[in-house]
Amino acid sequence: MYLEHINLTVSNIDEALTFYRAAFPDWVIRGEGEQVWFGKPRRWLHFGNEHYYIVLCDNGEGSNRDLTGHQVGLAHFAFVVSNIKAMQTRLLEAGFVPDKDGADEPYRTNLYYIDPAGFEVEFVEYHSDLMAERNTYAA
Repeated sequence: MYLEHINLTVSNIDEALTFYRAAFPDWVIRGEGEQVWFGKPRRWLHFGNEHYYIVLCDNGEGSNRDLTGHQVGLAHFAFVVSNIKAMQTRLLEAGFVPDKDGADEPYRTNLYYIDPAGFEVEFVEYHSDLMAERNTYAA
């Protein structure tokens, strides 16, 4: 089993694409279109590769949940990357800085970003192929 896609409603697809294109330079727009969703028109697109993608739908209203609060909702989602420094450089060149560092762990490096729609996105690079080491947590 694996997670195929995540579907995000955003206020501006082009702003969101700036972030995700910098993070995933090999991904492409797999398909896109327009629809009416419960009486409201919106644009949608699938951005990814042959196996995984992010659905972005525009015309979102309001703001994302307060990540420092305790509201029900999405806290964050994470992607494993092979070179976190290269990904960080691409995002910095696109104008995005990390929101916070991850835990101080010997077998992984992770960073958290806030995308233009307010979603917290974690990127993690593992420094071990051993699951016991990858899943070691600081006390």
